[in-house]
Amino acid sequence: MNAQPLNDPDAPRGCPVAHGGDLTRLFGPEASTDPYAIYERLRKEHGSVAPVLLEGDVPAWLVLGYRDNRRVLDNPRQFSRDARIWRDWREGHIPETHPLIPMVGWRPDCVSQDGEPHRRLRGAVTDGLLAASSRGVRRHATYFANKQIDAFVDTGRADLVADYAENLPMLVLTRILGLPTADAQRLIESCAEIFKGGEGALEHNGRIMQILSELAERKRAEPGSDFATALLQHPAGLDHDEVVSHLRLVLIAAHTTTSNLLARVLQLVLSDAARLSGLVSGQLNISSVVEEVMWDTPPLAVLPGRFAAADLELGGHHIQEGELLVLGLAAGNLDPEVRPDSAVAVQGNQSHLAFSSGPHECPGQNIGQSIIEIGVDVLLHRLPGLRLAVPSEELSSTASTWESRLDSLPVEFSV
Repeated sequence: MNAQPLNDPDAPRGCPVAHGGDLTRLFGPEASTDPYAIYERLRKEHGSVAPVLLEGDVPAWLVLGYRDNRRVLDNPRQFSRDARIWRDWREGHIPETHPLIPMVGWRPDCVSQDGEPHRRLRGAVTDGLLAASSRGVRRHATYFANKQIDAFVDTGRADLVADYAENLPMLVLTRILGLPTADAQRLIESCAEIFKGGEGALEHNGRIMQILSELAERKRAEPGSDFATALLQHPAGLDHDEVVSHLRLVLIAAHTTTSNLLARVLQLVLSDAARLSGLVSGQLNISSVVEEVMWDTPPLAVLPGRFAAADLELGGHHIQEGELLVLGLAAGNLDPEVRPDSAVAVQGNQSHLAFSSGPHECPGQNIGQSIIEIGVDVLLHRLPGLRLAVPSEELSSTASTWESRLDSLPVEFSV
């Protein structure tokens, strides 16, 4: 056990462990099948902020309220991204070998720092992604979408998760980052294991770091028109570890969120004949469907992590300096205080939490949007008569602490 014992009589009154031995785990069998039910139960029991346990029974605060999420995301002076102030880590309760480290631990990248160090590194990432997005993201997405479809177009059947959505973003990212396409499948597997957690998370994180370290060395010797070269040559003067950490950041975040979002968009489109016909005919814009998914099933349900920079109050709870907070993006988007009726259309409302907010808001969201738009458009026009092969209510998902992913999306189409 890596956390303070749950029945510790010396636990501070504001600390999550002081709430007793019956804290809710955001991992395990119940959490993997119905995380949204857990969020709503916690909201009823604790309000907009709830004490929870992460993998290894590590205590944290889950922010459930929309306004409280905004407060945390928009105020880095109160809620730091720097895990070096994390009290449980500082006091030796969280070893460097803990499976949470790849998700929550400090790294020399822009999301792990605040203030001027963050601005310096963020500028390099933003400039590099802007250059990459101007060099044919949509062209790469079109090429790989067609190549993926070519593999199953003659069969009349496919699983649009395993055969399409899981692969397309990573294939595009190999071009953007400057990686060989042959690395894509190993990287897809490793990204999934990091988000899943468990004993394999550290091993797969190491595999990614090794591949990206070799990429940085290769691009230092042989520059190209790619994101890795852009980081190496940026005036901010990133060192080797900073370059590799930012390659990792973009790779994992962009692939995981985009693949999940693409699968959810396809699920929504194929579960509603009106949306499907609207997209095929051009009467409906794919961006409005993406927006709806961003509100109802954001690709990251829970965002790691922030650390209280001082003792403070949040959602009626006393949060102590150094305590970990994780951000319930999915729960915040469904907060009844801002969405009293979740069935009411959100079209045109872009104030969802799916891309985070504040200084750490996702810098690559336009790239992900482009991949999804192209991925859906090519698919619908390549596969006439595209339809679900099972009733929509039979589609299932599996969740980890951080995300809920569609298990499969079996379809049929005309050959």
